Amino acid sequence: MAGAAITVTMPRKTVVLYPSPGMGHLVSMIELGKIFAARHLAVTIVVVDPPFNTGATGPFLAGVSAANPSISFHRLPPVKLLEPVESKHQEALTFEVARVSNPHLRDFLLAGGASPSVLVIDFFCSVALDVAAELDVPAYFFFTSGAAILAFMLHLPVLHAQSAASFRDMGEEMVHVPGNPSLPATHLILPIMDRDDAAYTGFLNMCGDLCRSQGIIVNTFRSLEPRAVDAIAAGLCAPSGVPAPPVHCIGPLVKQEEAAVSRGGVECLAWLDTQPEASVVFLCFGSLGRFGVRQTREVATGLEASGQRFVWVVRSPPSDDPAKKYETPPEPDLAALLPEGFLERTKGRGLVVKSWAPQRDVLAHGAVGAFVTHCGWNSVLESVMAGVPMLAWPLYAGQRMIRVFLEDELRLAVAVQGYDKEGGAVEAGEVASKVRWMMDSDGGRALRERAQAAMRRAREAVREGGESEVTLARLVHAWTLA
Repeated sequence: MAGAAITVTMPRKTVVLYPSPGMGHLVSMIELGKIFAARHLAVTIVVVDPPFNTGATGPFLAGVSAANPSISFHRLPPVKLLEPVESKHQEALTFEVARVSNPHLRDFLLAGGASPSVLVIDFFCSVALDVAAELDVPAYFFFTSGAAILAFMLHLPVLHAQSAASFRDMGEEMVHVPGNPSLPATHLILPIMDRDDAAYTGFLNMCGDLCRSQGIIVNTFRSLEPRAVDAIAAGLCAPSGVPAPPVHCIGPLVKQEEAAVSRGGVECLAWLDTQPEASVVFLCFGSLGRFGVRQTREVATGLEASGQRFVWVVRSPPSDDPAKKYETPPEPDLAALLPEGFLERTKGRGLVVKSWAPQRDVLAHGAVGAFVTHCGWNSVLESVMAGVPMLAWPLYAGQRMIRVFLEDELRLAVAVQGYDKEGGAVEAGEVASKVRWMMDSDGGRALRERAQAAMRRAREAVREGGESEVTLARLVHAWTLA
């Protein structure tokens, strides 16, 4: 009698993900963790408390754990900075928090419960490469933006060596990066504009660290950014003599579900159900995108004058207190922010939503025909996945660079004029004319056709056998064999 077959269950490999402080990068890393968990990896996400108040993350993380049993979280002990960081940019503080957290990360990885096969780190946490090297753990970067920004980051040490001037002093002088459209120095990432700033030093060090990793996982797909991906792979972006790290394009990686839909979110989707196909302009500017009273009224006046249907997420104006920049703002007082009678005059044609809307679901709704966006990369990818053309209105961080890329390279967006005026505002007439152009002109229709083509390529990339799915499968397979 033949013996019974013996099934050997191999222990799952553990991947530790290490996002930088703050909700934005944490959410992206969680989405990465979900696709690793779906491929039978055990995932632990290390959480660092931010040095600024962004609201409690405990309930959010508990919900993620409950819905995804293969993902666990470990919160590192809070750290205290011995000296103030001399910078006006929050990014400098983020780099420093990661640096002083290294001993806690090392202690966790040495503990019996972690035993990671791979460490995947956010680019703000590049100092963790030293811990990974000490413990002989393969380390990869997760780059939450696209390949165009990555190409620039890899090239920053080259630009640094070419000139002793700060980018701010270069004005409109064009900056050239292999694989990217040329752009004026005024449109580079804001925290690197001043060479003497601690944020610049942090970015420069991080850019050098990228090439020390085992590879870079990028939230993009090659057919969206072929020129940038190919330039990186050919070694054209990194400094001469420095081998380019392998780049793994596994995107577009977007939120698979929204948070619990608020009353406003339910109202928003129900209202869209009553609107004609591709007839609505959606305006939303990210979690940190907040306008003052003057700019808010200019937008309102422009939307009213455009005659177009719209859904507009309005947030409270930014606080004058820098310490409150990252705190959850109070609900906006629409009566104080909007022009008198605006809501009544646009009733039925427009909908104003306070503070938050389920952006992914709104963009995916058939009634939405255009997206006015701050050009955050997650928002860009959600728009691409929905096939919705963009009206670009960059506000902070690297969004001006992404605007140039979207308009000049991908031709999936047009920009509002005046967003880069010092102390100024985008005027109502510009809002009205660009919104009408997006919705009613031949140029707007051509933009929508290109957005629909990009959507088809994006969806193909993440299907089984698609370029991003195959890249991900090969990467996970290599980890499981190691």
